[in-house]
Amino acid sequence: METKWLEDFVSLAETRSFSRSAQLRHVTQPAFSRRIQALEAWAGTDLVDRSSYPTRLTPAGQTLYAQSLEMLQALASTRAMLRGHSAAGQDVIEFAAPHTLAFTFFPAWVSGLRDKFGPIKSRLIALNVHDAVMRLVEGGCDILIAYHHPSQPFQLDADRYEMVSLGREVLAPYCKADAQGEPLFRLPGRPGQPLPYLGYAPGAYLGRVSDLIIKQSGIAIHLDRVYETDMAEGLKVMALEGHGVAFLPHSAVKKELRSRRLVSAVSGDMPGFEMTMDVRAYREKPLGKEAPKGTVQELWSYLAGQMTGTKDALP
Repeated sequence: METKWLEDFVSLAETRSFSRSAQLRHVTQPAFSRRIQALEAWAGTDLVDRSSYPTRLTPAGQTLYAQSLEMLQALASTRAMLRGHSAAGQDVIEFAAPHTLAFTFFPAWVSGLRDKFGPIKSRLIALNVHDAVMRLVEGGCDILIAYHHPSQPFQLDADRYEMVSLGREVLAPYCKADAQGEPLFRLPGRPGQPLPYLGYAPGAYLGRVSDLIIKQSGIAIHLDRVYETDMAEGLKVMALEGHGVAFLPHSAVKKELRSRRLVSAVSGDMPGFEMTMDVRAYREKPLGKEAPKGTVQELWSYLAGQMTGTKDALP
């Protein structure tokens, strides 16, 4: 049994909606339902009465709900105590970030910090987007760094979390160049001759943004999905080998564009095949007696001071 199953179950008990809880837990509804079913298999009994709407718990579910609240609170308290024993780590800032940002944005960003803010000690936890967000929600990191686009917002409570903008990132389609430096594949493709498409796995954040670019392009695009993975770095490697077109963050392909190993898969006279996203940092607001690490507060104050024209609040 996994603790995230209990967290899913508590969310379901409180929202009384599979779809709403799946959204809050940053997971697809089918995946959320499977986790609830896995918890029921572990418990050996039905926990949810699926014959009613809104969703309600069975008597066994009511019992587990009360116990789950106590268990999760106890685990959170224990973790806080254990982390408190690690005095040596009090000056280390723990970041959680999606894999793509961990590989591309984060190293250069930290270099810039050292020049302007000063050296920091950091620990980076690279995860998929859902798990990175949950790392912040569950208190497993000091700061979350993630992409943001208005069409794909995170469901973070503005009363509990705050954010600062760190910069912008452009997602656009790229492919390998031929011997003359021209793209091997050029959007939009042709009917009957779709372009090989290197896509993100279902549910991936950049995959949803890529889908939005295609949907909003205004013209018919002819693609044949031949490969998919969760990570932009994986798609880049496949694009470099000439396997197809991939939507990639500009920061991930800067070197390859300079060397012409990758080129835009769009003609210059065809705008509209890219999307600009924010790169944002999120943290839990300091409340009550739990003051943040001094280094975290210093860094956050610096980042908030660098942000111009944007309020220090969630959208």
